[in-house]
Amino acid sequence: MHPGGNAEVEQRALQTVADLICLAARTAPKAKGADHLVTAVVTGEAKARLAAEMRAIASAENAAFFARDAANVDAAPVVVLLGTGLARYGLPACGLCGFANCEENERAGATCIFPAHDLGIAVGSAAGIAAHHHVDNRVMFSAGVAALRLGLMGEGVKIAFGLPLSVTGKSPFFDRK
Repeated sequence: MHPGGNAEVEQRALQTVADLICLAARTAPKAKGADHLVTAVVTGEAKARLAAEMRAIASAENAAFFARDAANVDAAPVVVLLGTGLARYGLPACGLCGFANCEENERAGATCIFPAHDLGIAVGSAAGIAAHHHVDNRVMFSAGVAALRLGLMGEGVKIAFGLPLSVTGKSPFFDRK
């Protein structure tokens, strides 16, 4: 046993919470009941590749916060990825995208609001489960961008977020520099 706790128990619990997060995201409310959500739990080498890609983006795009977030991903044993495609939902009398209907939206090459809306609800449910189980977490679009570039979410996923999870005496997501 290491000082302050039992690392093996904590890591098993962290994996269980990651699984529960995926479950909560799956059952989150979705427009039309259409489920386009993709989830993944990333650890080990895949997580190291994710952090490395975040650093590469930081350098290429002059976006230092990607490197800061990569350090958080390094410090987190588990990252849950949540993503979706860009399907149009075909809801009548909607217009929330700014177009009269889905056909006009498609002709303009625009995006339906509902996939991002549904993903946002799922991400909120995911972060809520982490918080409910006292697991430190932070929603990161930067981790989602890197996951998409690496193909970790599959070909059809176009929007993604990462949720690194940590169980330590002090949250690595607080007092970030």
